[in-house]
Amino acid sequence: MKKRIAVLGSTGSIGTQALEVIRGHPQLFEVEVLTAQNNCDLLIRQAIEFQPNAVVIGNKSCFANVHDALRSYPVKVFAGEDAIFQVVEMDSIDLVLCALVGYSGLKPVLNAIEAGKNIALANKESLVVAGELVMEAAHRKNVAIIPVDSEHSAIFQCLAGEQEQSVEKIILTASGGPFRGMKMEHLRQVTREAALNHPNWKMGHKITIDSASLMNKGLEVIEARWLFNMTPSKIEVVIHPQSVIHSMVQFIDGSVKAQLGVPDMKLPILYAFGFPLRIYSDQPRFHFSTNTRLTFEPPDTELFGNLKLAYLALEQGGNMPCVLNAANEAAVHAFLNERISFLYMTKVIEYCLEQACFIQKPTFEDYKETHTLTLEKANQFITEYT
Repeated sequence: MKKRIAVLGSTGSIGTQALEVIRGHPQLFEVEVLTAQNNCDLLIRQAIEFQPNAVVIGNKSCFANVHDALRSYPVKVFAGEDAIFQVVEMDSIDLVLCALVGYSGLKPVLNAIEAGKNIALANKESLVVAGELVMEAAHRKNVAIIPVDSEHSAIFQCLAGEQEQSVEKIILTASGGPFRGMKMEHLRQVTREAALNHPNWKMGHKITIDSASLMNKGLEVIEARWLFNMTPSKIEVVIHPQSVIHSMVQFIDGSVKAQLGVPDMKLPILYAFGFPLRIYSDQPRFHFSTNTRLTFEPPDTELFGNLKLAYLALEQGGNMPCVLNAANEAAVHAFLNERISFLYMTKVIEYCLEQACFIQKPTFEDYKETHTLTLEKANQFITEYT
């Protein structure tokens, strides 16, 4: 039987690539649900092509456009945030791909888990914000969370068939982004356009800026802590500019497993969709004969302070990773709107971590309040800067 997939965030970078994967394997997968926040034109085109059971447009003001365009198709149309939360509970869904951006992915992921749906997770912020809550729910409901991030997919694959106690550490690779090797005086002059020019990956604006500041790697460290039940001291980051080795696992006997491939997000998406099976893909292959240089170096956490702040928030625990994530969302938004400088994003995050009210064992409501209050503090700090 075909695996019926709900694609949350279908008009974004991961969502559109996921639909390419489904398009290439129509005998294995079909689209059951599509959701988007604002891009109603693309959502309509996707719905007409894939004919899902239902679509949800998050922005209620777009509902009439989507509804009218799909009137003659057998597609149910819903609108609003609550509809996204509810649609993941549909009995007809086999797998939920969460490709939403930022904090917005948390509630749909929790609802899907409670409904017993396996998760293909491309929204790392769900685990950054509330990793303990999410993983406890997944274990309780016997739900699989299959990572879609290329780094976590690599680790997931390297751990297949291994015992947890045999793992010494996991090693997350990072390209280093467009500013690797730059000096402080250069980073002070960084423009929005330069920060969006990633050397290896084609991604959405938010994740591209996070990659340039190394915050993306910090968020991935926190995600890895929960996905693989690792303490922060057992999670290492190494800069690997070629983005060929997607991540590695070192074992207690000293051996290291690495997962390699061309930098293409469709590969981890296909792996997550097909798991536990591997599915043939006609994507380009990596050839050692033409890629003879693979290099590694430690990250500069003094210059790129966001990575250091992520480790700090993880070690403090409680609601501090939630504070980190919310402050970063506000900072990135301000940078993309050219309200603050590239380096000032770190100052915003540092300020919010210092000002936060620590909660050791947060509830879902605590996370909601922490997120809201941190956004307010961050935006006030940004306003004072501008």
